[in-house]
Amino acid sequence: MDPMFLPYTPVNGVPQESKLATYMKRSNDVSSTLLSKNLSSLSINDSITSSLKKVQISLPELAPLLTLILSCNRPRTTRFITYKSHSQKEYVGGTTYFYSAPSTVAVATGSGGVENSVSTAASSSGITMYPGTPAHVKAALVHLSPSSSTAVTSSPHPTPANDPSLSYYIANQLRLEVQHKNNLTLAQPDPESCPDLPLEVDNYHELVPLEVAPSLPKQHSIPYTTSTYKATHIKTGLRYCLRRVHGFRLPNSKCMILVDMWKKLSHSNIVQLREVFTTKSFGDQSIVFVYDYHPDSETLLSRHFSTADTINGYTDSFSSNPNAPRPYSHSKNSLLRQQHSNGMLSETTIWSYVIQLTGALAVVHAAGLACRSLDPSKVLHTGRLRLRISSPAVQDVVLFDCSVSNPLTLIPHYQQEDLTALGKLVLALACRSLIAVQRDNLQTSLDLMSRTYSSDLRNLVIYLLSNKQVRSVVELMPMIGARYYSQLDTVQYHNDILHSELAKEMENGRLCRLMVKLATINERPEFNMDPAWSETGDRYMLKLFRDHVFHQVTEDGRPYLDMAHVVHSLNKLDAGTNEKVCLMSRDEQSVLVVTYAELKHCLQQSFAELVASAGMSKIH
Repeated sequence: MDPMFLPYTPVNGVPQESKLATYMKRSNDVSSTLLSKNLSSLSINDSITSSLKKVQISLPELAPLLTLILSCNRPRTTRFITYKSHSQKEYVGGTTYFYSAPSTVAVATGSGGVENSVSTAASSSGITMYPGTPAHVKAALVHLSPSSSTAVTSSPHPTPANDPSLSYYIANQLRLEVQHKNNLTLAQPDPESCPDLPLEVDNYHELVPLEVAPSLPKQHSIPYTTSTYKATHIKTGLRYCLRRVHGFRLPNSKCMILVDMWKKLSHSNIVQLREVFTTKSFGDQSIVFVYDYHPDSETLLSRHFSTADTINGYTDSFSSNPNAPRPYSHSKNSLLRQQHSNGMLSETTIWSYVIQLTGALAVVHAAGLACRSLDPSKVLHTGRLRLRISSPAVQDVVLFDCSVSNPLTLIPHYQQEDLTALGKLVLALACRSLIAVQRDNLQTSLDLMSRTYSSDLRNLVIYLLSNKQVRSVVELMPMIGARYYSQLDTVQYHNDILHSELAKEMENGRLCRLMVKLATINERPEFNMDPAWSETGDRYMLKLFRDHVFHQVTEDGRPYLDMAHVVHSLNKLDAGTNEKVCLMSRDEQSVLVVTYAELKHCLQQSFAELVASAGMSKIH
């Protein structure tokens, strides 16, 4: 049984405002009451051979067995009162402690009945609000591991099972990814490297270039130079991506009908368009498209292909002249060489891309719009094989045909071009080569794709590149088939992993709030102009508990650092368990034994006083 200690002298001992006197009085009253109740249930006429009822008596009820133990190994001004019954003895720091492993004493007979059972409250020695990694999350980690046949990523953020230091913290790889994205989001402009950037553009400031200015003009699907920036909204503080089209003057406002339609469209695989405006802040007449900002993104062009000699997102490595004839053998050898050097993508990855892009196309086409930007340089990879179609509405505005009275009349034609562009993109990904989509190489590319991938993927590409007059993204559903379920299964597995990581951070936040409360209460002598406020009563117990958790030392005086002890103690305090803890003052003249439930009550009451004094209406 844990010992209870009573100070010998009030001068050097616990202050009179302490909870210890109340605690001792309540324990003695409860012990006497329970002992009387149990003794009254026993009959004097009962004999040992008769059928006695089974009675359990806890150690605190054995008041006559209380023994006063005074340690004389070292001079000390403290009395130690402890329960002694079949006890074990231990010497710690010059003090004699008596304790017993059993928590109850039972008087039993052969009747087997149990009546008037009185036992102490069960105390848990391992209180924690985080139960560890669930079994289904471990199964998800195995499912998404690189060795799994269904894996779509090589970084499932696993937590090593043999590293206990990671039990309460987010996985290192996921933490580094989040920190990297946060660093990019919070990046500030460098005036020396970009002296020509304006300080403000409309309602945005803190412009940071997201791409290096090319030494030679880029060849785009639009005849204008473009650049992208990260910018911060002046009023909201949110970060956005600004795509600027250099030297463009809006000739007709009819195209703004399409812009308004794009602003209303929202999909998880499309970068959301927020607004479009013209500006002269860059020294010319430019038009700026404002999108949501996704840090640490890269295009499929830079992720999966070589960017040399790009033409509209695709490459002709045979000649600088795209119209020059290319022998069949040279084209085939080039495809094989690029396929070998770049490495083949798994079919699961390609189908994941197809499912995401077709899902986005289905929503766009259903809204009466067309993407017109499905080449590798306009599809972003934002992490975890997540694709987003970027630059919506750019071509609708920049390439708008002013001779058309209704801008929606050409949408069906552009939708067919979207399906063709999707077929070229899938074929290029399968061959890991941008020259695979050229007309002269199509048959060779399809033959090479058939060697590695299933016939379903080949049939999908053939359908998208066919000369059929009217094609629909809905007709792709039967070709994809049950692969939708595999993609959904992978997403849900990843969702389970992220929920498990979130549960760890929730516990860290809970313990952080607990430490904040302790820190605001301890060592605050100026509260209500009372220098002794933090040294008496509830605050004194919390001060000793603070030392017990954070300021322990070894026998030779060195700091004792144990993260598990800190987390364990704070979890018990937050749970308010009935387990007892021994607290000692730094001068070793005051020793208290209290429960975590009493410490929690002291913490709540003391913090409530601070909140009331600060004039706050709610405790956070």
